[in-house]
Amino acid sequence: MIADAQITFLPSADLERSRAFYEGVLGLELVVDQGTCHIFAVADGAFLGTCQRDTVDVAEGVIFTFVTDDVDGWTTHILASGGRIESGPDHSAQYRIYHAFLRDPDGHRLEIQRFDDPNWFTATTS
Repeated sequence: MIADAQITFLPSADLERSRAFYEGVLGLELVVDQGTCHIFAVADGAFLGTCQRDTVDVAEGVIFTFVTDDVDGWTTHILASGGRIESGPDHSAQYRIYHAFLRDPDGHRLEIQRFDDPNWFTATTS
């Protein structure tokens, strides 16, 4: 399966400090503000997200996210292939997404996600 886009999320102890760094220092464009998470455009179809957390555990905080309209299809495929879904798929009203979490064989957290707004990606590329 091929995803439509990719987001890597990083935890942040100070979301505004992170925003200043990614916008001001690295020059990335903020494309989605979810309140407690900010998503920045990195390249065509590639994004970096920062999310406010009370503590930052780098080893546990990184999430590799596959963005696709077919969250249920991916979930079915993963389960049929012997994988295990950690949670979901379910809807997050806070982030306005439909998603599921799983782990790769090394324990890295992966997410399969669909935005409720089908035009989110279009808005980031115009």
